[in-house]
Amino acid sequence: MTRILKPLLGLAALAAIARAAPLFGINLGSGDESDGKPAAVSQGDVTSTLVRPAQFSRAAYCSAASVTNWSCGESCDVLPNVKVLAAGGDDGAIPGFFIASDPDTETIVVAHQGTDPKKVLSIANDLQFLQVNANTTLFPQASDDVKLHSGFQDTQGRTADLVLSTVQAGLSSTGFKKVLVTGHSLGAAVASLDAAMLRMALPQDVAINAVVFGLPRVGNQDWADLLSSMVPDFAHVTNQDDPVPNVPPQFLDFQHPPGELHVEAVDDKTGDAQVVACPGQENDNCAAGNSLLDTSIPNHLGPYVNGISFGDKACPN
Repeated sequence: MTRILKPLLGLAALAAIARAAPLFGINLGSGDESDGKPAAVSQGDVTSTLVRPAQFSRAAYCSAASVTNWSCGESCDVLPNVKVLAAGGDDGAIPGFFIASDPDTETIVVAHQGTDPKKVLSIANDLQFLQVNANTTLFPQASDDVKLHSGFQDTQGRTADLVLSTVQAGLSSTGFKKVLVTGHSLGAAVASLDAAMLRMALPQDVAINAVVFGLPRVGNQDWADLLSSMVPDFAHVTNQDDPVPNVPPQFLDFQHPPGELHVEAVDDKTGDAQVVACPGQENDNCAAGNSLLDTSIPNHLGPYVNGISFGDKACPN
């Protein structure tokens, strides 16, 4: 699994160097930064707000067939009442995804798979880090100042119409008024774009909640501010010394939105995670302050909360 991140580590190294030693006396960081003191998140809040999204994100790594039949191993078993409305993906240009009805929480769920190391196209999605204008068909409220990672936007665009139409149909058929969008790694990037798209397209009485894991930077400062204003409940969970949240680097004009929840440690025996809420954007006391010397690729995969790690190891063969 470590091959997923090798192409990104060079960018992570540049980011760390830029933060530690300003080039020619110039600070190469950009955008808003914070050094506000993080606040501890209780185990009760971790369980109630993060575990279910993590289970859905883990399920997104399984095949479309097993997800459609809701026979995707432990992640499906612990969510027995879920009804899948649509599923797809080729693990390459279109990473795995599904839209489902979760009657236990009266929520329509959208979940996206992260990078599959066995598929070159999937990795290429991560590497297309040229910034482009937001697609105003999908993001009509985005100004010309909003710039997005080209690969992430292209990937999100391949499933956007199906995601939107299925969510709309699911809300109509169930009467639910809540949508959860989630994903890990590349899936987290796509999910963050979905969250903004859905907020712009759906009625205001529908609540949009987004909880993502191992999120790389998706766009510039204007994107971070737009997402924050559109989806104030957006949460992105970073795990210890994972390098992925620090790519693409800030000096290429990429910026995280607020809403970071940082896993400081995980109990190997219980799976309990020590989590803090990080004020502002790019908080130096959380993932943005990680040292290159302490980079841990395994932290990107997990465990994050409740012993949950990501990848296809939890899926049926």
